[in-house]
Amino acid sequence: MKIHEYQAKELLKRYGIPVPRGNLCRTVDKVRRAVAEKGGTAVIKAQVHRGGRGKAGGIKVAGSSEEAAARARHILGMDIGGSTVNKVLVEEVVDITEELYIGLINDRTAQAVTLIASREGGVDIEDVARATPEKILRYPIDPLTGLREEEARNVALKMSEDPEVVSRMGALFLKLYALYVDTDATLAEINPLAVTSERELRAVDAKMNFDDNALFRQPDILALRDDDEEDKREIAAGRQGLSYIRLDGNIGCIVNGAGLAMATMDMIHLYGGSPANFLDIGGGSNPRKVVDAMRLLVSEPAVRSVLINIFGGITRCDDVAKGLIEALASLEVNMSVVVRLSGTNAEEGRALLERNHVPTAASMSEAVRIAIEMCRQAAAGENRVV
Repeated sequence: MKIHEYQAKELLKRYGIPVPRGNLCRTVDKVRRAVAEKGGTAVIKAQVHRGGRGKAGGIKVAGSSEEAAARARHILGMDIGGSTVNKVLVEEVVDITEELYIGLINDRTAQAVTLIASREGGVDIEDVARATPEKILRYPIDPLTGLREEEARNVALKMSEDPEVVSRMGALFLKLYALYVDTDATLAEINPLAVTSERELRAVDAKMNFDDNALFRQPDILALRDDDEEDKREIAAGRQGLSYIRLDGNIGCIVNGAGLAMATMDMIHLYGGSPANFLDIGGGSNPRKVVDAMRLLVSEPAVRSVLINIFGGITRCDDVAKGLIEALASLEVNMSVVVRLSGTNAEEGRALLERNHVPTAASMSEAVRIAIEMCRQAAAGENRVV
């Protein structure tokens, strides 16, 4: 789960990490008043769950309340990466002498939360990592001990020669780590972390993501979710027990198990197709999940064929077949469907589908080829709908 910059900064403040003074505004008049209170100079920042705000014109400096109003009038309502800006953060201008980068991530390779730091702040850290990887410090943190004070100070010593800055930065690392662990975060990033002319630190920009699977024990974090910034279909799917992510292809996928879903999408790409989604119905034998999954795909105009790939363990293939038959009978399905069943009650499931004239495939590769051919036929106006 993602949150906005202003929400991330509120969390940073709660843990004693200094951030610029700011106000969240939803109207031009509120921006004008907020900037007037700050002495007439401020930064206006679009609040959306998208990167590249500055390049898109969503971050502007204003030298007066009227200029700020004009800037806000331009930014509010702007489209940035498919998100409409309906609120801005109005912040004081920070006197920056140096821009640094710090972040915490779940590093699967290191099997640990890893502290990442660089003196190259204020730019895309991915670009720095590609061009000059030696400028990136990576410090895996022992999960049994957590980040210790001497470790934080050692990293800070590599980031600055100023003893005062080193002391403040070491303390900031410890606070950020505590916030990261306490909130079940998967990313905590401050970019840039500004060093001011008075050798103080300010989190000028902040980004935080959280583990969806831990939200049940993080009600305060869950309350920060902005449904307007998330795909409505993905939210609805989650409420139905489905794991769904929309992609930009035309072959709809219904699979049980995340690993099999990824392998299915890989094979579609291998044979020259393009998956329209990741959709994992999970374990269990509830035909209703197949109906709900089909309803999702039917609502996607880009989907031209549907590939159902099931490896039955706990999931019974005949229950999947029953769910699909119910979906085809109750929904207006305007695309062709092919099914591959393997495992528990696969023969019974295939028999049910064959009696209802639903195409089946003997293998995963065959099913993928059929789904791709169905897409080709649909594009040529030849598609036969089941």
